[in-house]
Order: sequence, then structure tokens, then C-alpha cells
Amino acid sequence: MAAEQRKLLEQLMGDQFSTSASARNANLTLTDPKVCRSYLVGTCPHDLFTNTKQDLGPCPKVHSENLKLEYDAIPAAERSSKYGFEYDYMRDMQKYIDECNRRIDAAQRRLEKTPDEIRQTNALLKTISDLSKTINTGLLEVSILGETGSVGLASTEFHKVRVAKQAREQAERDLKALSDTSGPSGHQKLQVCDVCGAYLSRLDNDRRLADHFYGKMHLGYAQMRKTYESLQKELKGRPPPVRPEDNAAGGPRGSFDDGPGYGDGGWGGRGGFGGRGGFRGGGGFRGRGRGGGGYGRW
Repeated sequence: MAAEQRKLLEQLMGDQFSTSASARNANLTLTDPKVCRSYLVGTCPHDLFTNTKQDLGPCPKVHSENLKLEYDAIPAAERSSKYGFEYDYMRDMQKYIDECNRRIDAAQRRLEKTPDEIRQTNALLKTISDLSKTINTGLLEVSILGETGSVGLASTEFHKVRVAKQAREQAERDLKALSDTSGPSGHQKLQVCDVCGAYLSRLDNDRRLADHFYGKMHLGYAQMRKTYESLQKELKGRPPPVRPEDNAAGGPRGSFDDGPGYGDGGWGGRGGFGGRGGFRGGGGFRGRGRGGGGYGRW
């Protein structure tokens, strides 16, 4: 709400408000809690999804270009040992990554078959199995009757086999139709993007797929996941620096590996640009192989 009010004031007051805000921001320091540390270290999540379905709105903290330049000018070793803003950045990204992963899991569950569809599928599979046994037994009996010269009985039995084959073919067609139309995905054959959680159709052509994979929302989550994974590896085993605000909050945070959400347990590698192995040769959307496999058809 505060961010929306601030944005409205900027629109109403124009340059006057901007000048006033700049004057207030000039007194801020790197360690001021009003400053966005994600912006100082890398890219604030609020800046990744503007004008998309996942637009987070304006960041409630200050994005100061001067402070970012000041932070970048500090040697990397000093930034890590004195400030440790990378850990704040990781915590910020992890919050949005976890939310996205929950949406992905919920969307995937919505595409699963209903109990009635599962019951119909199991019934058709049993019917096909029973008919296959009937056909195999009938063919064996026709062969035995033919060898014994019982032509009339063999002909009658062969007719039963043909009827069973027709019934099995119809059951197989019904099963295929049910598989193609079951679940909310229906005939569109929807899948869930493992990077951003959007629905995609297997019927989409390459251009529509490219529009998705090069879209702002997908690229935003891909960038966030890649940055998080890179920082996770870089900071693994390195304890965060002890900062005054940590002591004020009841003691310093634990080590990188011990902290909640950090270390190997983390959020899991859902992949970078192409998701878990992309589309081509990576097992579709739910394949577990990591990779940046572009946007090939699956």
C-alpha cells in the first residue's frame, strides 16, 4: 500500500516529488535498512517482472544508483567480509523462488486426472487385458480344433476371436480418447513450465514457444534461479559476517550450510533458461536432468 501511495504521489507532484525524494535519499548509507540490498548486489526481484502477470509492484525500499556505484567500488573481499549483503539477496530471491515452486506444484496437481477418470482408465485397462487373454486362448483352441478336423467348431471359435479383437480395438480407442481429454488440460495437452509455472500446450508451434521462453516473466525467473544457484555455490561453507543488526535481532545468523533454505537442501535445481533439461531430449517438462536446453519441441 505504501509503495502504491508513493507511486501516486510521484505522478501527482512530478519533478517536485522526485527532487524531494532525491534529497532524502542523499543522506542514506549502504547499511541503512531503507536501502534495497538486492538492488545493491544484483537485480531486485521487483524489477524483473514489471508489466507481467507476476508484477510485484514497486520495491518498498530505496533503489539508489549512487549507493550501488559506491558498493560496486568496494573490493569484493571487503564486501563479503564486512557487509555480507549477498546473504540478504539470496534470502530475498529464495522467497520468490519458493512461491513460484509452490505455484508450479499446484498447477501440476490441477492437470492430474480426477478420481472418475482414473476409475475409467483402470476399467478400460482391465477390459483390454481380459480380451487379450480371451483372444490368445481362442486362437490356441482354433489351432487344436483345426488339427483334430473339427472344422465347424474351429470356425465358430474363430468368429468369437474376431468379435473379441473388435471389442479390444474399441476399448483401446476409448482409452486413447480418455487419455487425450482427461484432466483440465483436455485436448490442448497442457504442461506446466518448470521455470516460471506458466501453462504451455504441446500443440504450440515453435514461434509460440519462443514467445514464452523469451518472455519477460520466464526470463525473470530463469535469471533469478541461475543467480541464486551461482551464489549458493559461491558462498557454500562461508559463514555470514557478524553485523550490528544481527546482534540486535538476537545474535548472528548461522553458517551458510546450517541456515534455513541454504546449503544442498535449498530449493532444488529447477534449471536455468531451458528448465529441467529443456524440451528436446530432456524428458519434457518434468524431466530431472539439468540444463539450458533452449526451447526445442518436446
